[in-house]
Amino acid sequence: MDGVLIRDGAMVAGADKFLDRLRATNRPYLILTNNSLFTPREVKEQLASMGLVVEEGQLWTSALATAKFVHTQRPFGTAFVIGQASLHEAIHDVGYRPDDRQPDYVVLGETQHYSFDQISTAVRLIERGSHFVATNPEPTGQSPFGSLPGCGALAAMIQSATGVAPYFVGKPNPVMIREGLNILDAHSKSTIMIGDRMDTDIQAGAEAGLGTILVLSGVTQADEIDRYPFQPSRIVNSVADLVDEL
Repeated sequence: MDGVLIRDGAMVAGADKFLDRLRATNRPYLILTNNSLFTPREVKEQLASMGLVVEEGQLWTSALATAKFVHTQRPFGTAFVIGQASLHEAIHDVGYRPDDRQPDYVVLGETQHYSFDQISTAVRLIERGSHFVATNPEPTGQSPFGSLPGCGALAAMIQSATGVAPYFVGKPNPVMIREGLNILDAHSKSTIMIGDRMDTDIQAGAEAGLGTILVLSGVTQADEIDRYPFQPSRIVNSVADLVDEL
């Protein structure tokens, strides 16, 4: 989503025409985001305010993917969740119950309200044997005032205190991609991942066996691409370059 359809609070030029063309040609698609701060409903409203019309069911967030993962591993279990309401809602919706004494999982996501008490509780629970999962590995997030500590940064703090590394469900983990394929009822050989980040989008797509298209409308610059051991199937300036090919 970020860097592909939107950037800096505005629509990437031509992104609306790209989505229109996908719909007109009956191509199923999902919009992925590692950001776990917002529910699909909130993301839908944000995109609509920028001129992009999507349905909630076409949004696949790292919060939803994490909830799906823990439910798949231990159905109807318990979790101690640190994150925004979006993550709490996703975990609740798969039938998980909150537990701050002996949960199956400590689940960490992005939030603007980290508390020392919550972090301390998470550390103690993990030391007692709770499994540690997190929505996404990005160490920083962006704001109008500069960088903010992200999920990856807090996960590193908890890992340092416990000696237990988190399992990140979001990109570049191909788990998020494979579950997306299941939602679309699609096969990897007939699916394309379009992203703006080599270290999350393109890596995740490559590891899941998808074709990949890197757009230069986001964070990755053209002179950075060759640094990676994996390469995109194709490079374009933005999704606007793909409209006439659909």
